[in-house]
Amino acid sequence: MIKKLSIISIFGILSFSALQAQTTVYAYLKDAQGKPVENAEVDLRDSDNDVTADKIGYFQFVDMKPGHYSITISKPGFEHKIIEFDVNANEKKKDLGSISLAPSLDMADLGVITIDDSDTQDSDNGSTQPTVGLLSSGRDAFANVAAFELGAYWFRPRGVDNRFEDILFNGVSMSKNDDGRVDFSNWGGLNDVTRYPLENVENLTPSEFTFGNLGGVTYYNTRASSYRKGTSLAYSLTNRSYFHRAMATYNSGLNKKGWAYSISASRRWAEEGVIEGTYQDAYAYFLSVEKRLGERHALNFTAFGSPTYRGSNSPNTQEVYDLAGKNYNSYWGWQDGEKRNSRIRKVFEPVFQMAHYWKIGKSSNLNSTFSYQQGEDARSRLDWFHGADPNPTYYRKLPSYIFAPTTYDDSDGGYNITAAEFNAYLPLYARGIYDWRQNKAGQQIDWASLYNANLNNLEKGAVYTMVEDVNRDKTINFVSHFDTRLKDNWKLNVNFNYQNLKSDNFRRIKDLLGAAYANNLDAFGGDKPFNVDGMSTRVYKGDRTQYSYILNRDAAALNISTELDLKRWNFVLSGFSSYSESFRDGHYRNHFYLNNSKGKSDVYNSLDYGAKGKLTYKINGRNFLVANGAYFTLAPTLNEIFINPRVNDFVTPNLQNQEIASSDFSYITRGQVLKLRLTGYYTSIKNSTEISRYFAEGIQLGTDATAQDAFVAEILSGIDKKYMGAEFAADVKITPTLTSVLVVSYGDYTISNNPTAYVSIDSDLYPNGYDEIGTAKLKGYKVAGTPQKAASLSFRYNSTKYWWFGMSANYLMDQYLDFSALNRTPNFYTDPTTGDNYIHPVTGQVVTQSDVDALNKQKKFDDQFMLNANIGKSFLFGKYRVGASLSVNNILNNRDYVTGGFEQGRKSNFTESYVDNVISPVSLFGPKLWYDRGTTFFANVYLRF
Repeated sequence: MIKKLSIISIFGILSFSALQAQTTVYAYLKDAQGKPVENAEVDLRDSDNDVTADKIGYFQFVDMKPGHYSITISKPGFEHKIIEFDVNANEKKKDLGSISLAPSLDMADLGVITIDDSDTQDSDNGSTQPTVGLLSSGRDAFANVAAFELGAYWFRPRGVDNRFEDILFNGVSMSKNDDGRVDFSNWGGLNDVTRYPLENVENLTPSEFTFGNLGGVTYYNTRASSYRKGTSLAYSLTNRSYFHRAMATYNSGLNKKGWAYSISASRRWAEEGVIEGTYQDAYAYFLSVEKRLGERHALNFTAFGSPTYRGSNSPNTQEVYDLAGKNYNSYWGWQDGEKRNSRIRKVFEPVFQMAHYWKIGKSSNLNSTFSYQQGEDARSRLDWFHGADPNPTYYRKLPSYIFAPTTYDDSDGGYNITAAEFNAYLPLYARGIYDWRQNKAGQQIDWASLYNANLNNLEKGAVYTMVEDVNRDKTINFVSHFDTRLKDNWKLNVNFNYQNLKSDNFRRIKDLLGAAYANNLDAFGGDKPFNVDGMSTRVYKGDRTQYSYILNRDAAALNISTELDLKRWNFVLSGFSSYSESFRDGHYRNHFYLNNSKGKSDVYNSLDYGAKGKLTYKINGRNFLVANGAYFTLAPTLNEIFINPRVNDFVTPNLQNQEIASSDFSYITRGQVLKLRLTGYYTSIKNSTEISRYFAEGIQLGTDATAQDAFVAEILSGIDKKYMGAEFAADVKITPTLTSVLVVSYGDYTISNNPTAYVSIDSDLYPNGYDEIGTAKLKGYKVAGTPQKAASLSFRYNSTKYWWFGMSANYLMDQYLDFSALNRTPNFYTDPTTGDNYIHPVTGQVVTQSDVDALNKQKKFDDQFMLNANIGKSFLFGKYRVGASLSVNNILNNRDYVTGGFEQGRKSNFTESYVDNVISPVSLFGPKLWYDRGTTFFANVYLRF
């Protein structure tokens, strides 16, 4: 009897203890008008305990044990919202308050997520107002417009390019080591599984998972149980880079045995795009499988990839666009009745990851990921050996060649062609334009003539071949993230990552175009072999040719961050340190660099460090002052370390780590009617390195005083840049269903010093691999690649019947042409035969600095206006959700907007550049440009259940 009573007593005590340790969490869902939101799905992360809000918007979770939790709230017609909260011991009930769901502002397919990290939603009490993730709690109007309205026209917030962004999959960075940029094609088409990132911070805002950079951090968690259970089917029709997209996704949710999986697949394709001769065929797949190992451990395997085959389009001079139109593409030609593109990119770099999740105690977590990525990125092009350039826009084939400088040598006016002579040439030029336009076959690559040239030269090897520049990477990553709550308002994060890269780079014969073999000989180097140690100079389809080398890099980094949330203040501090080693291992002994091309190079090592801080002052529950600051160094990329790794192992002269200092200050208000942000920012980047490669005429080679023509690598070392400006965003609720958003970005992005310029030429005259050519006068030049100023005004009507319509007017200003630095050095205006400045071809006087500045004035493109619109409707039939949407960009079909461009830099001395750009009625070597594609649309239908 006593034994039975003891057992009953023990059972009662354990039951009572369990009841004491369990909590009920509840909240009410409301829309923007304060009305209840019923039938919304509320998913508890890492659990199959999902619930649905009732008719008054109420939901609850029972039997919640102490710990940190995250729920995702979703319903058609509303933005998704994530709420993070803690359950403490001995807490019987936890009230999350009234949670407001905002109506969807864009296409349902865009899937931008709202993140709140809070214990309550009491907006009237500053002491309980959430601060973590403040700038992403609710959709930040500026970030939304910058991404989906202005971003369609190559606008970059704060002028920051792709290199300064961080994209993480389960903690693993997707940035490439060769140039530091993110290659989105590695997961292109996987919209369903990348729709809702776990973390998305803008600009300098510190991240929990990495130190970050200037352009913010996006963190994707691919844990299978984190995806909402269900099936999604979608089809899209568009006229952008592809015409069709089909996508299917299934998420199992977490079953009672602790298993969960997620599968997604898609295809994007177009037989021909808007630009002539372009096409695309891209598949994508995603698999995530999770196994829960008790309550504290879980393993998750993820695999994804996106094999892509895409034809490219060419940049062209203005003369070519005037002749053939804005959709002209010189990269293709007819072959056997089909369009064949010479510039094909074929990329497939699948990723495999194994992650371990460990919940340590009530308030700590340790998550680790091992990742392996291997694949190939191949880009084709035509190559020729002692043959004529097959490019149909080669300058000698264009009508403007009638005005070639050789003509001016015979002019009575010297370089300054006389009016009578000009009038005499005009009929010839007009005839040339007529003939070029009539000769449709001559406007494209003549594949038949390339095959014929090879067939007529069978015994001597190919004159023309199709080659591929291949980058074959093997990347191993290990990352680990530890987080703990030292107190309820104090959090600590520790991140460690290690990466090993082995990057195999080579040129490969893709197609011999009817020839029996090709010669691995340098036509610009006296027909010497590219590999003097090679047994044979004959190469066949699939063989390596011209260059072959491996780049190796090892890097490790440690990041520690902490956040303290007080009644009126919130502090975030983050610091990091990293170390990397890089070297080149050449396979070929190049004839120009017998001692510096084959074998392992010296190891280049780099130590980086930095700190970030964020300070928030809570004026009240709706108004905030936020300051961010950062100072950090950034190691050079592999492309910046080595001048010309294809043929030698020379390191860029005066190479240093970039030093980046940045700060911003914001005022933020988040009311029911008005949401507003006003930000001022300043960024300084010092010690940048830029390397450009092109063909130059009239350049002095080494110790030779005669101006010559050659392929050059232009090296700028020690470039300083500054980015400063202001951002304004106002989101105004005019009526319960009508919203207006105004966004203004004012930027000034300039080069702030005159860096040293070097030139490298594959020549016996360059024993050191490069030569200093002096200071490049670049101070005050504008950073190219983005409009520096922009504005957007939009209106959106969101019906209570779950349909919407939106329209935006966008204005883009201060877009500049990228320049050739070589033409801003003393080498440009110094006559190598005399050592003095050139004589002006028109005035006959010595060229002055003002003459040079006037000739080299940076080109500013015209400001442009763009009109966008979108409309959509969603339906709910029981458990089935159906939606359709349509967005149209550039409704007015503005084809005058230049999205990018660069100076060719071919005329590298003052005399020849002046003749080509000023005297000649049509420049033979004008800037190469890309234009906007005009009106584009994206129509999407989906079924989810």
